[in-house]
Amino acid sequence: MSSIRKRGGSYQITVSNGRDSQGKQIIETATFTPDPKRTEKQNQKALQEFALDFERKVKAGKYLDGEKILFSEFVEKWFTEYAEPHLQPTTVENYRDLYRVHAKPALGHLKLARIQPVHLNSLYNTMLKERKDGKTGGYSSNTIKRVHAFISSAMETAVKWNVITENPCERVSPPKQERTTSDIHYFNQEETISFLDAVDAQLAAGDIKLQHKVMFYLVIYCGIRRGELVALEWMDFDFDHNTVSITKNTVIVNGKPLTKIPKNNNSVRVIAVPVDVMKLVKKYKAEQQRYRLSLGSYWQGDNYVFIQHNGKQMYPSTPYNTIKRVIRKYNKTLPAGESPLPDITFHDTRHTSATLLIAENVDLRTMSNRLGHAQTSTTMNIYAHSLKKKDQEAADALSGLLSRKA
Repeated sequence: MSSIRKRGGSYQITVSNGRDSQGKQIIETATFTPDPKRTEKQNQKALQEFALDFERKVKAGKYLDGEKILFSEFVEKWFTEYAEPHLQPTTVENYRDLYRVHAKPALGHLKLARIQPVHLNSLYNTMLKERKDGKTGGYSSNTIKRVHAFISSAMETAVKWNVITENPCERVSPPKQERTTSDIHYFNQEETISFLDAVDAQLAAGDIKLQHKVMFYLVIYCGIRRGELVALEWMDFDFDHNTVSITKNTVIVNGKPLTKIPKNNNSVRVIAVPVDVMKLVKKYKAEQQRYRLSLGSYWQGDNYVFIQHNGKQMYPSTPYNTIKRVIRKYNKTLPAGESPLPDITFHDTRHTSATLLIAENVDLRTMSNRLGHAQTSTTMNIYAHSLKKKDQEAADALSGLLSRKA
C-alpha cells in the first residue's frame, strides 16, 4: 500500500518494494504536483489515481526512476519497448548505430535525470571537430542532427513515461554547418557525355550488361535514387505514356535488403522519361524475358527490373560498385594529357541530373518534383552552388540587354 505525504505545495508518494540482497527495504518515491487550474476535489482525485498507478508500476517492475537509471539502461529499454514497435526498421538500425558510436560513449554512464544541455552541447561540438572513423575533420551537421533527433526521441519518451520531468534536448540547438560547393560532386555536361560514351564502349566489350546502361540512363535522365532504382518492377513503367512510377525504396536492414514504401510522401511520384531512354528500357525488357526463359526453373526472381544472375532483385550495392568500375576502367585507358572522369559515386549521378536541369533553366518546382524532395527549399539548399551561378548569369544577361553606351 502506498503512503502519501504532503510536502509544501506537492505530495510525496512512497511505496515499499520488498528487500534487496542485503535485506534492506527497497523504497520507491514519486512526486505529485497539483494542477492550479483544477479544484481541490479534482486534484485529490488525480492524486489518488497517480498514487495507484505509481504503486502498480512499482509492484510490476515497470517503474523507472530517472535519478537511478543510467542513460544506457534506459535506451536499451526504449529500443525494445518503443522504437522497435513504432519506428521504421531502417530508423531503428540507424539510431542503434548513432547510439553505439556517439551517444553511448558520451552519455551512457550518466543518470538519465542528470543529463543537461551542457552534456549535449559538449557532444555536438566534439563531433564537429573530431571523427571516430579515422578520417580528418568533423562530422556533418546532418549527422549531428540525426544524433540529436535520436536522443530527443528517447528523452521525450522518458518524459511521457514519467521517468524524467523534462526533455533537455528542447533547450539545445545542434550546431549548423553551411554546405559548401565541395560537398556536392557531379559530372558536368562534357563529363556526362564522356561517361555515357564509356558505358557504350564497355557494354560493347562485354564489361558491363545492358541493364547497367539502363540503370545509368535512368538516374542521369530522371534523378532516381539508388534504392528507388533497384526497387523498380516492370509494372512501374508506362510505355504508352513514357513514364516511370516511383512507389518503393529498397534499403539495407541488418545486412539484408528491405523494400518498403518511402517514408516521405513526396518520394512517391511519376517521372516523365525521354522517348529514347524508354526505347532502351523496352529493349532491355525483351532481353530480360529471353534470359528468363533460358534459365527455366533456375529463375528465382519476381518481377524486378534490375536483377542478379538468378533473377532475384539486384543488391543495393551493385550500382555503386558498377559506376566505380566503369570510371576506373575509362580513366586507365585515357591517352596521356586528357582529363580523367572525377571518381564520383552512384548517388552523385543524381546530383549530375539536377545540375544539368539547372543549366537548362528548368524551374525549381519541376526539378524538385522529379527528384522527390519534400520541399523546394531542400532542392535550393542542396544545389545552391549551381543556382547562384545561374542567378549571376541572369544578372549579367540583363545587364548586357539593358546597358547603354555613353
